[in-house]
Amino acid sequence: MAIRLLVGLGNPGADYAAHRHNAGFWFADALAETCQARWGLEAKLHAESARASVQGVDLRMIKPANYMNRSGQAVSAALRYWKIEPEEMLVVHDELDLPPGVARFKFDGGHGGQNGLRDIMAQLGHGRFHRLRIGIGHPGHKDRVTGWVLGWPGRDDEAAIRRAIDDATQALGPLLQGNVNEAMKRLHTARPDG
Repeated sequence: MAIRLLVGLGNPGADYAAHRHNAGFWFADALAETCQARWGLEAKLHAESARASVQGVDLRMIKPANYMNRSGQAVSAALRYWKIEPEEMLVVHDELDLPPGVARFKFDGGHGGQNGLRDIMAQLGHGRFHRLRIGIGHPGHKDRVTGWVLGWPGRDDEAAIRRAIDDATQALGPLLQGNVNEAMKRLHTARPDG
């Protein structure tokens, strides 16, 4: 099934823009820039939205305008408004369990403690949608997670995260057209430079 909606997860506002938790917004912004799409506020969707043609696929994109733990409101509104099935959606989010520089596609599953995914799944009643997990690394202890995701990555980690975003952007085409296996093969194959 082709992807018709891309959701970048993050927290709105300049105070959060550079935080690790906003890796989903970083990806959505990078893709919009590549496609020359413009973001505009859609009050009825509780989100910023953009529309782009990506490798011949008409793609809607949103960045929820409310905080991460309320992302489900914007997602469910967008799915209803544009009459899109959850299985036709790709949610892009930060992932503690992957190191910076690594990104992975996934379909279905739990939320893994990610509050944006948790709220989306609560709104939908299931987790049957595509995800792009962008690695931000783990601070080493669960008590340090909140400060970690709401903190700025160092220069090296940010460069690695941006590189993973570029890799995922390059691998996105087959997924948008419904070829999950080819997209995973492209993204999950190690870079020749390490």
